[in-house]
Amino acid sequence: MSLNTVEQWKQEKHPLDVIEDVKEYADENLTFEEIEERAGDGEWERLKWAGMYSHGRKGDYFMLRTKVPGGFLTPEQAEVIGEVSDEYAVAPEEFGGEEQNDVWGDAYMDITTRQDIQMHWIEVEDVPEIWSKYDEVGLTTIQGCGDSARNVLGCPAAGLDDHECFDAQPVVDAITDFFTENREYANLPRKYKMTVTGCREDCAQSQINDVGLTPARKEIDGEQYYGFHAKVGGGLSDGPRMASDLDVFVRPEDAVEFCRAVAQLFKELGDRHNRGVCRMRYLVQQMGVEKFEEAVRDRCEVDLRERGTDLTEGYTGDHVGVHEQKEEGLYYVGFNVIAGRMGGSEFAAAARAAQRYGTEDASVRLATDQNFLVTHIPEENLDDLLAEDFAEAYQPDPGPFARGAVGCTGSEFCNYGIIETKTRVKRWARELDERIDTPDDLDVVRMHMSGCSASCAQPQIADIGFRGETVKANVDNEDDEDDDIVEGMDFGLGGALGADNEFIDWVENAVPAQSVIPALEELFDVYADERSEGQRFYDWCREVENDRLREIMQRADANVAGGVAHG
Repeated sequence: MSLNTVEQWKQEKHPLDVIEDVKEYADENLTFEEIEERAGDGEWERLKWAGMYSHGRKGDYFMLRTKVPGGFLTPEQAEVIGEVSDEYAVAPEEFGGEEQNDVWGDAYMDITTRQDIQMHWIEVEDVPEIWSKYDEVGLTTIQGCGDSARNVLGCPAAGLDDHECFDAQPVVDAITDFFTENREYANLPRKYKMTVTGCREDCAQSQINDVGLTPARKEIDGEQYYGFHAKVGGGLSDGPRMASDLDVFVRPEDAVEFCRAVAQLFKELGDRHNRGVCRMRYLVQQMGVEKFEEAVRDRCEVDLRERGTDLTEGYTGDHVGVHEQKEEGLYYVGFNVIAGRMGGSEFAAAARAAQRYGTEDASVRLATDQNFLVTHIPEENLDDLLAEDFAEAYQPDPGPFARGAVGCTGSEFCNYGIIETKTRVKRWARELDERIDTPDDLDVVRMHMSGCSASCAQPQIADIGFRGETVKANVDNEDDEDDDIVEGMDFGLGGALGADNEFIDWVENAVPAQSVIPALEELFDVYADERSEGQRFYDWCREVENDRLREIMQRADANVAGGVAHG
């Protein structure tokens, strides 16, 4: 069986070699056409190892992804990111300039569900200068994308909160340092996603990653030690799978070697022929968990003990709000960024506020729900921090829909996106908070929208998940005019992570976008009447048969069920 096309491209040239090529392209100010003439169409794949995705619909521009291990940034790093975004990620006049986006204008950045930062409208000639600014503060875009170790996730409140057993950020950093620019493990069959946390609430989403390390305790030679339990083979997109537990206890000092051994196994046995089944979760399924574990042990250069006592108690999806830190008198504040998009100048302002109002240990943290934290704020400085302009724009006490709103890049920039997401999510979240009177004890409704089936916005683990598609909205109309084709989505309910983890059921397909809010109003009216005390929306959805959920949605004065998926 022949290698798939991407693998052939990677054999032609090691993907990390593209980093030097970028400097050359920038120096010569090459267009996309000239880059392709020089290096072939495989270069667009290899450029991902530099953290660069081409904006296929937007001419000679890139998306640039900045890695932020564990979501941790010093104020200086955060300020540089904001300033770089404000200076370089600016829509050109030929694509609308200040009117390019009617919500965010021409200059903004996106916080992602993997604690990265994405910028748009980047020109190749500016990338080396951006890298130089990043080098000065210890940031990188290298391997932000591509078939290698991606940004390592962690709890955004690591070291701050008393819900953690130990601070795992040093382990996140050690794993990151090992894999970044490591040629031995920079060409895997597919992306390699790891998450490491020492907190009891699994903020880093171990259940949906290739490798998830979560806190555990084990007695060794009569002494109690903290370390990690390991899950493997989780993931979303097509063929979602919750990760499986391995019978291993990983000491913090052995975590790098354990993750290397898993990568070695993936490198050797992962599928390089069929791109559709090359992710690590398929290898776990094919081998079975016991054989996979045995193969990891064979490749690991340290002894892996059997499991100890698991210390994970549940799942916390965000850190929005004002929270006490472990140190008396200090607080961290989680700011709500609907769909993760904000101005670069606003992010730089948040960084400067962290320096102004925080202690010398102040930081800016990115969360997997696309929000950010400012940490180490003395109590007497809280009011001043919350009075800043950026704080008013990204308030820490949002309504439940705004608090839980997540959106991917969507068709605005992504070559795979079928529908627009960012603007829609922001408008819908605010409108839903105005139109729906949710129960007082419901602090968050997780509403995630992906512009296609790739699941970058993680819809399968949300209370309400959307998966974009084009919809023929008026099936009774005999003519086949384009006016009948609208943006729409598959509509799912009942997802969650944690002790009661479960993927959503796709309850209704091909719902025209304009019909979604009326359908949600009907669902929440019935939910408010029928819920038991304290019952979350996703839990109520699971109790109700899908046929009845569809019937409730279709009570809306809208074309909820009249759409048909269109090509």
